Amino acid sequence: MGISEVAKLFYKDKPIIGLDISQTGMKVMSVDPKKWLVTGYGSIDLDPAKVQQSLDEGDDYLTKNIASLLNKNLVGSLASNHAILGVPAGRTFTRTFTIPANTEKNLKEAVELEVEQYIPIPMSTLYVDYEVIERSKEELTVLMCAVPRTVVDSCISIAENAGLRVAMVESSVSAVARLLETTEEGHLPTVIVDIGPASTDIAILDGSIRIAGSLSIGGNTFTLDIAKKLKVPLENAHQLKVLNGLSAGSRQQKINAALKPSLERIVAETQRVIRYYDERIVNHRKLEQVLIVGGGANVPGIGEYFTNELVMPARVASPWQQLDFGKLPQPAKHFRPRYITVAGLATVPAERIWT
Repeated sequence: MGISEVAKLFYKDKPIIGLDISQTGMKVMSVDPKKWLVTGYGSIDLDPAKVQQSLDEGDDYLTKNIASLLNKNLVGSLASNHAILGVPAGRTFTRTFTIPANTEKNLKEAVELEVEQYIPIPMSTLYVDYEVIERSKEELTVLMCAVPRTVVDSCISIAENAGLRVAMVESSVSAVARLLETTEEGHLPTVIVDIGPASTDIAILDGSIRIAGSLSIGGNTFTLDIAKKLKVPLENAHQLKVLNGLSAGSRQQKINAALKPSLERIVAETQRVIRYYDERIVNHRKLEQVLIVGGGANVPGIGEYFTNELVMPARVASPWQQLDFGKLPQPAKHFRPRYITVAGLATVPAERIWT
């Protein structure tokens, strides 16, 4: 979302902040893009059932939590109240397709046809955005993203009720990709595996996001798997996950057995996304790396696991060297992954907003 050049003549550009709303938490961050200096950040945990109810019924649960986040859970200060809002990738539909170059005048109709064929939701209930990301004499490559209107409208209303002004809405996986492009050799064709608390988003980054998928398995799932298999309390299961994980040790076999079903489902979805990219994306480049991000990535040995399963170099990404927290205390090491998406949102270039 943006404003026209005419409107911009009467509108003073302000710094923007990132606001990431997910099923399990809410994060905010303010970054000076010229220095990559973090001036403020904060997070608050949410009840997934109450989040869903708030989005569906419009109650004040999320609005109250944004207010609490901004007033009580903030470290530092925010540059303004103008926000880039992150929409969970699991609520969006992202696809890349091609059309003959001589049919560009019918691009809108081609997008509508793509929506009708591949998205199981009526077009009238979606916000759809698209752009041409590659051109040749013969064809155009088009990136399309669609998201249910109810999700966007609810999130915007919630943010504005808390005193924020939403300047743009973006898929969370696009925000992650922006940060990885700058910090983790994201200029290479890359598979992104973003393991959040309750879900995992998988995307192919090749200049831009080419395709994205999602499934309802996350870091919390890993903890539950270990608790059930080893018959230990959740707190102990979490400790085993983040301290032992898949690394060699006395409990490796049991932990591996506990995590295997969920990890196999993530690998299967990743392979499906890779297959689509290899088979359907014209002039696709060879995928070079797998970058694992998100709170669920704090499992020792998970990089080696994905390397072996996908037969491709995989590692847990750590983009923190790019962000300068200045005099602010940094988030605890085990909390840092939760801020990757919101950091990407907070560093949207101005030209992306105003064009």
